[in-house]
Amino acid sequence: MIRITVLFVALIGFATFFFRDALFGDAPSGPAKMEHLASLPNEVSESSGVAVLATGEYLTHNDAGNNANLYKLDNKGKLQETIKLKVPNVDWEDLTRDTEGNIYIADTGNNDNKRRELAVYKVNLQEPEQVQAIRFTYEDQKKYPPKKKERNFDSEALFWSGGNLYIISKDRGLGQTAKVYQVPDRAGTYKAKLIGSHQLKAQITSAAISPNGKTVALLSEEALHLFQGFSSVETFYKGKYEKRALKGTGQTEAVAFEDDGVVIITSEGGNLYRYTL
Repeated sequence: MIRITVLFVALIGFATFFFRDALFGDAPSGPAKMEHLASLPNEVSESSGVAVLATGEYLTHNDAGNNANLYKLDNKGKLQETIKLKVPNVDWEDLTRDTEGNIYIADTGNNDNKRRELAVYKVNLQEPEQVQAIRFTYEDQKKYPPKKKERNFDSEALFWSGGNLYIISKDRGLGQTAKVYQVPDRAGTYKAKLIGSHQLKAQITSAAISPNGKTVALLSEEALHLFQGFSSVETFYKGKYEKRALKGTGQTEAVAFEDDGVVIITSEGGNLYRYTL
């Protein structure tokens, strides 16, 4: 009887091992994966922001000192369309979009922390000649520029959620604190409200939120910073934090979600990546 019991338990063990994927469908699907999709076209020599328009269809732009253009690309890096806008490109740094299809361009680069004309431009690609300006200053900035160690009023990171724009700072003073600001997504002039911060020994270059609103991704050079398990987008920085290394990707500048488990990343070196979380 004992031998029969042992044999039965062994058979159950083998069956569980060989059919574990079918039996436990929620088991981990494997390690994260980085895929190099393409090199960016010559027109986008300094990609600084990216937005996903549809699977395999992306929007990007260049950094300061370049034309005020948006570029539609496919997942092979081929330029599909150039959209010229009649607004200045003082220092465009990031892109995001809302659920109505509006695109938001963060003209928020502020290397020396002395700009007083920061803006986010809101545009619908069906009417690119009609651009709305969301202008702001930071509510906690008192000097232009502040002392070097206090220079945390540069931003290269923006995402949209629930009628608000979330702006994440790039700490050029001490390189250790990402501040989170909030402004409405409507045209006007505002004081950007400081709603929180997270201690990160990294300078943030882009931000994105997943379509289901459950994951916020911040990007720095060759690293992805993920926040999950938060109760509200306004306090995402209090969620469960995880850092993912992106070795070999160089100066990564822009991130956007293609779906809840996949992000698209561009680098200033002229590369387009897809990363599976």
